[in-house]
Amino acid sequence: MTEASGNHTHQNAVDLDAKGLRALAHPVRVQLLGLLRKHGPSTATHLAERLGVNSGTASYHLRQLDAAAFVEEDTGRGNARERWWRSVHRLTRFKDADLAEQEPEATLTYLHSVAAAYTLRAQRAVNEFHTLPREWREAADMSDWALRLTPAETRSLYEELTQLIGRYRSDAPAADAPPGAERVTLITQLLPEPDTREGSE
Repeated sequence: MTEASGNHTHQNAVDLDAKGLRALAHPVRVQLLGLLRKHGPSTATHLAERLGVNSGTASYHLRQLDAAAFVEEDTGRGNARERWWRSVHRLTRFKDADLAEQEPEATLTYLHSVAAAYTLRAQRAVNEFHTLPREWREAADMSDWALRLTPAETRSLYEELTQLIGRYRSDAPAADAPPGAERVTLITQLLPEPDTREGSE
């Protein structure tokens, strides 16, 4: 599983270890990290406003992310009263099957946090759908395809999707883009359906 914002390559990535997994096993931290990756450096106050939490809560979770080396203080900004934070990496990868077995509770909490962040993002987009220009309403899409794949085929599909997405312009703070370009979120979910596995066997 890869959680990213604006970068589809494996450069500037962090692979989760036990410490990192436990640090991200909180929905506010997942969202804070995502905001810093998407919009660039910010303060706890501004991040708190975006998330609808108080600045003390945001500051606490930013310090936890700092301790786990996901974010760092942006010393070139701010002043003695206001600290600015920036993300250290552009994407997070969670590919260690052994770690998932060693840290089942942290794994479940982390995955729930990521899923909740994705759901919230989709709900916000749907709520604003009627305000979009017609050309964007016609271009937007929400689809699902029922596939029957082996694990090897699923990995192959993921690799093909990654290569395809990599051909398009990534979203990063201050990235150059032509007129008419807007931020677009593409969320992929390659998940087996547990309630159907027994029947398929």
